[in-house]
Amino acid sequence: MTITHQDDLEGLKKIGRIVANTMQSMAAAMEPGMTTRELDDIGQDLLQREGAVSAPRATYDFPGVTCISVNEEIAHGIPGNRRLADGDLVNIDVSASLDGYFADTGASFCLGPAQQSLQELCRDGRSATQIGIAKVRHDKPLAGIGNAIGAFASKRGYTLIRNLASHGVGRALHEAPEEIPTWPTNGDTRRINNGLVLTVEPFLSRGGRWAKSGIDDDWTLYSEPAAPVVQYEHTVVATHRGAIVVTLPG
Repeated sequence: MTITHQDDLEGLKKIGRIVANTMQSMAAAMEPGMTTRELDDIGQDLLQREGAVSAPRATYDFPGVTCISVNEEIAHGIPGNRRLADGDLVNIDVSASLDGYFADTGASFCLGPAQQSLQELCRDGRSATQIGIAKVRHDKPLAGIGNAIGAFASKRGYTLIRNLASHGVGRALHEAPEEIPTWPTNGDTRRINNGLVLTVEPFLSRGGRWAKSGIDDDWTLYSEPAAPVVQYEHTVVATHRGAIVVTLPG
């Protein structure tokens, strides 16, 4: 989507606040012993209260309202009977639509006391996302996002999952440009245009390089090779001055 009117920006900010507030409320509600389905139910209630519709469910018939991935699961985890425990690494991914506008956000959280390495991974995952967002500006190279994130990751000894990319968003959950690498690339000549709406969502890891499907379902993704992975995501709008982040809590 490319924004051409102020009404578009206001519509995106509205659904952006909703998904951000939902994700933050879900994270605050997490506690040991809770199932991921119970956590998803909280997200469902919050979205319904705002009149928003789960984007993965409406678009892809995903079997949950939100995606909740725990420990070895790195993305698209299906809410179910799995019980959370102290020390778990939990990713909450919330995307929804309202009045024809879509926003997408996600973050990884350590539940209770966690290993220092996981806490550092979460901290650096947030930093990597902000570094990518800083490269979103009119007439800048689209590849600059992944190149900047890649330089940060390499300097700190991290790897990046290279088959889970950022994407355009706005009038649909996934739209053009459909794949925006958040890792270093060569030969991508695309440039960012004023008003472009996209996500910035690197998957930072301590050794993982690829996402692969599991054997229990067609949705849940795991790291190959096996390693801790964190994901942070914002929906942003490119401007001449820089990026407007629409997925911020209200």
